[in-house]
Amino acid sequence: MAPSGSRSIKRGCQRVLYWIPVLFIALIVAWSYYAYVLQLCIESIDDTGEKVIYLLVYHVVFIMFVWAYWQTIFTKPMNPLKEFHLSYSDKELLEREDRGESQQEILRRIAKDLPIYTRTNSGAIRFCDRCQLLKPDRCHHCSVCDKCILKMDHHCPWVNNCVGFSNYKFFMLFLAYSLLYCLFITATDLKYFIKFWLNGLPDTQAKFHILFLFFSASMFSVSLASLFIYHCWLVCKNRSTLEAVRAPVFRHGTDKNGFSLGFSKNFRQVFGDEVKYWPVPLFSSLGDGCSFPTCLVNLDPEQPSSPSSSNSAIKSVAEGHQFPSKPLRESQSRLLTSTPSWSESDNGVEKDKKGINSIIIVV
Repeated sequence: MAPSGSRSIKRGCQRVLYWIPVLFIALIVAWSYYAYVLQLCIESIDDTGEKVIYLLVYHVVFIMFVWAYWQTIFTKPMNPLKEFHLSYSDKELLEREDRGESQQEILRRIAKDLPIYTRTNSGAIRFCDRCQLLKPDRCHHCSVCDKCILKMDHHCPWVNNCVGFSNYKFFMLFLAYSLLYCLFITATDLKYFIKFWLNGLPDTQAKFHILFLFFSASMFSVSLASLFIYHCWLVCKNRSTLEAVRAPVFRHGTDKNGFSLGFSKNFRQVFGDEVKYWPVPLFSSLGDGCSFPTCLVNLDPEQPSSPSSSNSAIKSVAEGHQFPSKPLRESQSRLLTSTPSWSESDNGVEKDKKGINSIIIVV
C-alpha cells in the first residue's frame, strides 16, 4: 500500500509541475493584453482612428490565438482503436511464448488483417508492451502521457499535451497566430518604442510597459518564426517531428518520404479539403489516424494480396491516393480488400463476335 500511495503522490506532483509552462505562457499573454490595450492604446496613443484600428485588429488576432492555444491544450490525443489491441486469448498465447521469433509469428498473424505497413529497424512488427497493442503506422508511445498516440509528433511542455493526429492542425494554427500576434505587437509598438528613447513619451509607467512589450514580442517572434517554418516544412513533406529524426521503416527498408503524396495532398491531410476551415481551430484533418496512404508501389508481401487489391493500389497511385476518411473497418476494406473494379486492358482478350460480352475471372 505504501509504495502505491507514494507513487500516486509523485504522479500528482508531476501533473502539477507539468502545468507550470502553460501557466507561464498564460501570465505572459495576460500581461501583454494589459500592456497593449491599456498602457499603449488607451494611455499612450492620442489619434482616435489609429487607436480604434489597432484595437480591432489586435482583438481579432488575440481571439484566434487564444482559441487555437486552448484547442491544442485541451484536445485529447487519439489512441489506437480496439482492433489494434490484443484479445485476451492472444495475450495469453503471447505470454506463453518465450522466444522472440515465435512471438513475432503471432504478431504477424494478427497484423495481416490490419492496415500496418511500417516495421521496427530490425523488420519486426511494432508492438507496445505497456499498452498491449500493435502500433498503427505513425503511432508512438508517449512516456509522459503513458499512452500510444496516433500520428504522434512530439510531447509539448508548453501545451502540456501530446501533439498528434487529433490536434496537429490546432498546434500549427497556434504557432501561426502566436507569431502573428507577436509580429503585430512589435510592428505597432515600434514607433512608441523609438519615442521612448527620444524622450517623446510622457513620464508615466506606460513607457516601461511599452519598452518591455517590444522586447518580449520581438524575442518571441524570432523563436516562433523558426519553429513555425520548421513545422511548415514538415507539413509539406508529410512528416512528423519523430519521423524527421528517424525515418519510418517499411518492408523494403527505410523511406523518409514514404507518406509524402505531394505538397497539395500533404497539406490537405492536415488542414482538410474545405478552405473555409483552414484558418479556424476546428478539426478538419483527413483520415482516421490509424491508416495512412503511402507513395509506395511495392506492397507489403505479408498483407493479403488479390487481383483487386493490386488493381486498387495501382489505381490509388494514378489517381492521387485518396485519404481514408471512414472508420477503421471500412478503411481496412479499402486499403486491403478493395471492391473489384475491372477495366479492359488494351492487350486483353477481344470480345467474341458471337455474343460473349464479358470474361468471368474466378479467383
